[in-house]
Amino acid sequence: MKREFRAPTPPMGWNSWNTFYDQIDEGLVRATADAMVEQGLRDAGYEYLIVDDCWALKERDTRGNLAPDPAKFPGGMAALADYVHARGLKLGLYACCGVRTCAGYPGSFEHEFEDAAQFARWGVDYLKYDNCYRPESIPSQALYRRMRMALDCSGREIALAACQWGTEDVHRWIRSTGAVSYRSTVDIQDSWASIERIALSQIENQCYAGPGCYNDMDMLVVGMNGRGVNPETCVGGCTPEEYRTHFALWAMLGAPLILGCDLRALDEETRALLTNPHLIAIDQDPACRSCQRISVYANPDAFVLAKPLWDGSCALGFFNFSDVAANVTLNFWELGLPAASGWGLSFVDCFSGEALGVKREFFAPTVPAHGGRVYRCAPARP
Repeated sequence: MKREFRAPTPPMGWNSWNTFYDQIDEGLVRATADAMVEQGLRDAGYEYLIVDDCWALKERDTRGNLAPDPAKFPGGMAALADYVHARGLKLGLYACCGVRTCAGYPGSFEHEFEDAAQFARWGVDYLKYDNCYRPESIPSQALYRRMRMALDCSGREIALAACQWGTEDVHRWIRSTGAVSYRSTVDIQDSWASIERIALSQIENQCYAGPGCYNDMDMLVVGMNGRGVNPETCVGGCTPEEYRTHFALWAMLGAPLILGCDLRALDEETRALLTNPHLIAIDQDPACRSCQRISVYANPDAFVLAKPLWDGSCALGFFNFSDVAANVTLNFWELGLPAASGWGLSFVDCFSGEALGVKREFFAPTVPAHGGRVYRCAPARP
């Protein structure tokens, strides 16, 4: 059976886990689908609405199938999928390769083919597949290949998102499983320290990602502002500047953009950031190239990320992880553009949309503490 190419660019969507934890139900999911449309998120490219762990009953039904908790989802998953699809979105669901999920619900180990068939009957489009409680004698790569095969046999196109946490050198083998993304880190928290730690841990590994399979550095915490019921994620919140840097880093590094805040309560600043067309275009660039990291002289807490784009332009991200503002300097010869060439770079600010004109030899914006500045640039003569 011919199968279409599943993920030409990183997946975009929303996931229930960061904010809502186990407090999920049919009303929340439907209201979130409506909010994705009303807030312009669907039109900006966010297409998956993913229901994370705790949606099922604690035991399989009498036929051995997974069953949604009727107190949370009285209409059933097929009706929920219909509601989501009617709004031009796709439904994602959570499962686990072990005997139980991370929250203690039934896992898919030795039930892969029947579960995949069930997901297909319901109309599921995306499967987040976690890594808890698997037998230690079986490497996780074998179980991800098994579920990919089960999904391929289900008769429905379902994207497999491997939530593998970066163990077992996952970046070296995950593409061979057919997964469209792979979690490469521990769970994110709504704090600058967590964002910084995750980003720095993955810059050197980004070269393993590319068209069809992307490095998932976990869901975005932009807009959470310390709110939510998840005791692992909701730990205080970030400043608006830190959220802008977070979104810019994930876009520059080509990560899936999976939102985790309450979309029903977006303020205008957060909505504008999450729908920023310049940053989304960088994340969704068809070339899916990795970035060059360029160090900044005498400032170990600052760096530049340079990402070639499909149209011959490039994205430049200037980042300052220190606790004070700093000038972050890029000499253009680091990009292969020496002063003797007679060429410079035209700059467009990706946050404001402002055209800054042509710069020659170097560029040194002042970047706030924990801040980032991103520009789309193209070779130009002064």
